Amino acid sequence: MVAFMKLRCGRTALIALLLTANAGLLHAAAPALAQTASNDAALVSQVASRLGQIKGVRAQFTQTQTLSAMKQPLVSTGTLVFYRERGVIWRVLTPYKATFVITDTGVTEVDANGKRVGTRSAQGVRGVAQVSKMMRAMLGGDVSALYSQFDVDAEGSPSQWTLNLKPNQPQLAQAVKGLQMKGGAFLQSLRIDLANGDVTQIDFTKSEALDELPAAERSLLGAP
Repeated sequence: MVAFMKLRCGRTALIALLLTANAGLLHAAAPALAQTASNDAALVSQVASRLGQIKGVRAQFTQTQTLSAMKQPLVSTGTLVFYRERGVIWRVLTPYKATFVITDTGVTEVDANGKRVGTRSAQGVRGVAQVSKMMRAMLGGDVSALYSQFDVDAEGSPSQWTLNLKPNQPQLAQAVKGLQMKGGAFLQSLRIDLANGDVTQIDFTKSEALDELPAAERSLLGAP
């Protein structure tokens, strides 16, 4: 069961983690976008502007995966470190221990000694390359990239918002049915509905902003 959960986590990491870490920190406001109603575009821009001020985030997570092949959901907990300039460190603490380093190129598993023991390219999972590219563009200030991949429905206010995303590109839609993000000052939850019927729900708690990373975490992310 542990091996199966690690396999599932590796696959989900390529889709869920790239989305989770990057989508939680939209960067900079976008110009008016014709693909959505003006009030939606205004809210997305306000959320992006607010969250884009954050350089990094440390948080705890609970991930619940409801899989069509399993009778019971798979639940894991752990910690997340996101650093906008580098990527994500995703540490699973229960029901097993594992560390994954996520960048726009893929997911690498790291053992207890900091040795990289396996890597999966984002190009190897259908739909992830487009999502990763989109998120990188958003972090560079181009929120319009979001609308090139998704139809977006925004609700709420900058202090408590919900974004519902539906893929508008056929290749991405083959992997992802839809996304829902909720948040305030930080991303609070992410729901990912995959095209095969699997659902991943990730809830974040105890989020705090990071200006700098400890040396060990910088090293994991390939920073000098």
